[in-house]
Amino acid sequence: MLPPVIVIAPDGFKGCMSSLEAAQAIEFGLQQGFPELTPRLIPMADGGEGTVAAMVAAMGGELRTVTVSGPVPGMMVDAVFGLVAEGRTAIMEMASASGIALLPPGYYDPMGANTLGTGEMIRAALNLGVEKIILGLGGSASTDGGTGMARGLGAKFLDRHGHEIALGGGGLVELAAMDLTHVDPRISQVEWIAACDVSTGLCGPQGAAQVFGPQKGATPEMIEQLDLGLHHLAQLIDKQLGLAVWNLPGSGAAGGLGGGVVAFLGGRLQSGAALVAQTIQLQQRLLGADLVITGEGRLDGQSLVGKAPGQVAQVAKSLDIPVIAICGIVGPGIENIQQCGIDAWFAASPRPLTPEEIPLIGPSLVTECARQIGTLLKIFLKMEPGC
Repeated sequence: MLPPVIVIAPDGFKGCMSSLEAAQAIEFGLQQGFPELTPRLIPMADGGEGTVAAMVAAMGGELRTVTVSGPVPGMMVDAVFGLVAEGRTAIMEMASASGIALLPPGYYDPMGANTLGTGEMIRAALNLGVEKIILGLGGSASTDGGTGMARGLGAKFLDRHGHEIALGGGGLVELAAMDLTHVDPRISQVEWIAACDVSTGLCGPQGAAQVFGPQKGATPEMIEQLDLGLHHLAQLIDKQLGLAVWNLPGSGAAGGLGGGVVAFLGGRLQSGAALVAQTIQLQQRLLGADLVITGEGRLDGQSLVGKAPGQVAQVAKSLDIPVIAICGIVGPGIENIQQCGIDAWFAASPRPLTPEEIPLIGPSLVTECARQIGTLLKIFLKMEPGC
């Protein structure tokens, strides 16, 4: 009997490992328990953190670094994006320029945080002559509806006196007009895709401010003001551009940047996990596999929809390949996990870990979990060393 081919296709484990690091940790453990198996690593992502690394690793390409405005006024950061397809396609994460993880621990600026740096990063890619830009949405520090991004590309957002409003979601309550006459003309020559894993609308009870504002440090009063500002923005987009983004699924992703991509770039929103799977040709790369192992830091009911493990399982099941998931912990809805094609799951940690413990011992726990799986596979297949 030939050694089994096992595809290892996890998402990242938040606060612990990137998707590539997770795949390597699982590979190491599997080979400890079953040295004869043939591993095939395919790091995954869902449009959020790790999307650039996963897609560049899968497709081949290079990383570029550009210094841009950070997520809050007065801050500069080094943002990284990928170039693939012989430099014709740029792959970006808005979080690399405008993400909440770039802020000091415990520091938030719900009203002033903005996506200006994302626009500057996009401009840097346009300067390289790219023909397509894939922008991962997620991990945003702001709720500015993508107006900061648009400013970075030449747009102006004005109050009733014709003055530019302040950067950030807090200034949107003063918004009275949009001046898009000086927006970079190269935008119309590029194909735009925004990868997101949420279906939130731009504003209202299930909009960007109400749903995600608390995670960004916004008080109830701030949330009310941010949502009102997004309403102003949606009204102007409808009036000036003829686009209804109020309740467009995904328009509320990344603090409303999803709506901004549609309105200001002419882009389309797509499930991040499905987009990654399609772009890296996941189905073709699973051919010939005997087993697929996926995973993420937390496995729960949300893993069924829009997340990488569910997408991997769906593709694997279309090829009749069994799927195992490894996670750090499990959450509500885990009892329904088989509905997305995951046949069995294993939680690596015997107890909840503190934020300090996660990066220190999380990788070794995942490796040990994979070692146990490898050992079980070897026993089941009755293979001895040297086979």
